[in-house]
Amino acid sequence: MKKIAILTRDCAGVNAAIRSVVRTASKHGMEVVGIIRGYDGLIDGELTPLDHRSVSGIINKGGTILKTSRSKRFYEESGQEQASKTIHENNIDGLIVIGGNGSLTGAHILATKYHIPVVGIPATIDNDVTGVDLALGADTAVNVALDALDKIRDTATSLERIFIVEVMGRCCGYIALNVALAGGCEEVLVPEKDSNLDEMCREIQEGNEKGKVSWIVIVAEGKAKGSDIAEIITNKTGLETRVAVLGHIQRGGRPTAIDRLLGARLGNHAVNVLKDGLTDHCVGFKDGKYFTVPLSESIQPKEIDVDGYYRLIKILT
Repeated sequence: MKKIAILTRDCAGVNAAIRSVVRTASKHGMEVVGIIRGYDGLIDGELTPLDHRSVSGIINKGGTILKTSRSKRFYEESGQEQASKTIHENNIDGLIVIGGNGSLTGAHILATKYHIPVVGIPATIDNDVTGVDLALGADTAVNVALDALDKIRDTATSLERIFIVEVMGRCCGYIALNVALAGGCEEVLVPEKDSNLDEMCREIQEGNEKGKVSWIVIVAEGKAKGSDIAEIITNKTGLETRVAVLGHIQRGGRPTAIDRLLGARLGNHAVNVLKDGLTDHCVGFKDGKYFTVPLSESIQPKEIDVDGYYRLIKILT
């Protein structure tokens, strides 16, 4: 294998992985090119050479230096064929895809349908890649949200108000559950679990009557809008509520040490796996050991022990 390419989504730790891929490949005498703007860039042939110097000073940066996009064209067979053509015309022997379910699904298509050697690196703030305990970006996202929550709690306590904090998570409540538990929040609403809002409002009202003056509810965006939950609580309890939508700050920020280390390890392992001839797999790291998971498995819906989180949150509040 003489030439490999890197395609990315954006979250903290991705640049650390890019750096690791480039420098590991260089040690093996491989040429590396970066694909600009994800699958759209692969379709359009937007490639840039990457070497030891070009990835210097990026390990501490969030996002991705290669840019990214959500490609609608790649869903079409014509887009997939053009992407495959780009790979062959540029004499690319293997591809490393860094991203979440969407990106890894694309990698699986290229590997199985077009027989391109592909290895995936899990990178998603939702941490919803099956078979992998921790994906790049998840730790940073939780810490960014938690830092914001700590500041909001100061205001909630001082003003004696109920705060609804909306975090990211369209289909997965990973961020919401971890922020709620680590932040000592009273309630969390996630897409994976039905919520009894009447019971929640009764608990808030009873707590208020007993002298509890502040309350924080974490809501995953895929479950409901924070403003809608705030309106329900106000209408049912008569208590004042405020809403904080954290939004895209959770996707950015300086990567934590955990994400930088994970990016370095997974980038290195991905190159070695690709060099050794394994394809259509996603790499992982756990308990000091590297492993791989078939992409067909990693892109399946991931189950989280939501009830376990809920039990512990209720015990500790």
